[in-house]
Amino acid sequence: MLKKYFLENEIDFKDIKNRLEKGEILIYPTDTVYGLGASLYSITGLKKIYEAKNRNINSPLIALISDINKYKEVAIVPKDKREIFEKLSQNFWPGGLTIILEKKETVPSIVTSNKNTIGIRIPNMALTKNIIDICGGIIITTSANISGASTPTSFDSLSEEIKSNADIIVETSETLSGIASTIIDITTDTPTILREGEIKRKEIENVLKMELL
Repeated sequence: MLKKYFLENEIDFKDIKNRLEKGEILIYPTDTVYGLGASLYSITGLKKIYEAKNRNINSPLIALISDINKYKEVAIVPKDKREIFEKLSQNFWPGGLTIILEKKETVPSIVTSNKNTIGIRIPNMALTKNIIDICGGIIITTSANISGASTPTSFDSLSEEIKSNADIIVETSETLSGIASTIIDITTDTPTILREGEIKRKEIENVLKMELL
């Protein structure tokens, strides 16, 4: 198929859905940075993400979801972690916090680099959530840059190489935060910050009322 470009007011959502299901990959805006996405259940598309980015297969991808209930399709929250998960999701979703949870066995191992955990986030942008929603509520995503290159914080900062490697591109005039999401792993005994980004450590500690690793 020919590459498709969509401006935010001209998007054919169903076409995007059909293309992702067939193994194509998508550059699209999130509330933080531009992302590169594929269908959860398209091994072809998931492999293409790694190829398009020249990404190490040992670096896992994350799941962007459009609604909190969609996490149940890809992850498990055990009873002893439920309160922590609820506090984090209620206070920071939608927004710039990626939560690491135990993954379900149905999630393809390529998504998580054979790990038993998966990162999940709800983006705080209506356009992004609409795209994810029409695609079944989940899109497997990473930043839309060649590995090692700067993260694209605007459409103009997308490299020609990554654009040429994608099948579908969505452009928006909305301003992105330009700051990657914070990543917190709650599968550990004490919740652990793996990357501090848009949401600051102190904000999370205040909500959870505990010190984080």
